[in-house]
Amino acid sequence: MHTVVVGTSGTTAQDVIAVARGNARVELSADAVAALAAAREIVDALAAKPEPVYGVSTGFGALASRHISPELRAQLQRNIVRSHAAGMGPRVEREVVRALMFLRLKTVASGHTGVRPEVAQTMADVLNAGITPVVHEYGSLGCSGDLAPLSHCALALMGEGDAEGPDGTVRPAGELLAAHGIAPVELREKEGLALLNGTDGMLGMLIMALADLRTLYTSADITAALSLEALLGTDKVLAPELHAIRPHPGQGASADNMLRVLAGSGLTGRHAEVTGDAPRVQDAYSVRCAPQVNGAGRDTLAYAATVADRELAAAVDNPVVLPDGRVESNGNFHGAPVAYVLDFLAIAAADLGSITERRTDRLLDKNRSHGLPPFLADDAGVDSGLMIAQYTQAALVSEMKRLAVPASADSIPSSAMQEDHVSMGWSAARKLRTAVDNLARIVAVEMYAAARAVELRGRQGLTPAPATRAVIEALRAAGVEGPGPDRFLSPDLAAADAFVRAGGLVSAVEPVTGPLA
Repeated sequence: MHTVVVGTSGTTAQDVIAVARGNARVELSADAVAALAAAREIVDALAAKPEPVYGVSTGFGALASRHISPELRAQLQRNIVRSHAAGMGPRVEREVVRALMFLRLKTVASGHTGVRPEVAQTMADVLNAGITPVVHEYGSLGCSGDLAPLSHCALALMGEGDAEGPDGTVRPAGELLAAHGIAPVELREKEGLALLNGTDGMLGMLIMALADLRTLYTSADITAALSLEALLGTDKVLAPELHAIRPHPGQGASADNMLRVLAGSGLTGRHAEVTGDAPRVQDAYSVRCAPQVNGAGRDTLAYAATVADRELAAAVDNPVVLPDGRVESNGNFHGAPVAYVLDFLAIAAADLGSITERRTDRLLDKNRSHGLPPFLADDAGVDSGLMIAQYTQAALVSEMKRLAVPASADSIPSSAMQEDHVSMGWSAARKLRTAVDNLARIVAVEMYAAARAVELRGRQGLTPAPATRAVIEALRAAGVEGPGPDRFLSPDLAAADAFVRAGGLVSAVEPVTGPLA
């Protein structure tokens, strides 16, 4: 099994995904253990002083003015975890919980939180045992970080609350810890607060969304090429010299992907020959401008990845232990940097879904499809073809537009107006996950329609590009049927969706085209 070593200097997106989705084993490095011990010495020294220090010997949030006596501090740390574990609603996905636990461990291991080494080791042990605390959908305002979700995880470390075992069964966390020989932690000064105060949930969801969207954007380049081919469009608009004079990196990459997929096509530019109409001067925007829209989304992904990398290198906590021995309050837990890019990605994904659906609609309309049968039906009138597949796609696009409304533009005060401006980053992340799911379905419908249309062009004596032929062959091998009389369509669309999510489009074409961007 792959092992991820957590040190003092952050982690990588690849490591987050390995732990969250691949169940990679987690280990603490020797320098992390040393940094944890050194920071703990500072916290212990401050705890012994009569002067109050926020998070060490005081209450929290609006209650920070109360100095807590030594005999009540362990109770204080337990109480903050118990009271903040106040989530409601459906359970959050296992991969999200594993990501936020691992990212919290990453910050703890930095040596800036004052948590003891044994607490960090217990966090690693819980991950390695496949124990996943039950975390609920609602409870985070994205400031001070993802408080409620992280509290449910900290609660499990204490042996309280519920968790899912490696077999998928939900049981009391204490039972699961005992079954795996893990002793519950007994929190000391600052440790309860340190386990709760970070942007780990929203960051974990950002990292996984970026991974999924990279695959979907390459897949969308391929389906756009399929549609261009099926519509007998011209690939001249993909010429690199045209994109060089508007040098957005993503645009150039998308155009190059499409051009390579279409190499050797016998369909592109054949409009006048096939239909008998006058030569077409220009294709519709949804076809001609695919690289510009897909490319702008790619550039948005690149910016969001830059923000994610900065967060992965960060130690987000309040207060933090500094190398010179100070323990200082700060505002680094505010989720605005992450929330903004989560919303930005939802906007880009919605627009990609929108242009994708427009091409599908064009493929199905006999007045705009240049010689294809209405709705790509076998016997139009008797058969409805893919009419309602486009309805489904349109419904998904409409939801994508609603999901593109930014959560980060909202704020609602909490903690008796102490926390009077919040990021709503967790909400931005949750809706982005839905948007990514919807985008996969939208791309799958275009792929399904365009593949059928290209096959129908074969009946007109036209030969597709080798790469698009490879897509169709892979799709059929995956159990997605081709043209023919009407049939129960939902299973076909579900299989197409699974094909897209698994990266089937990219896997099918790259043996022909070479690696795509």
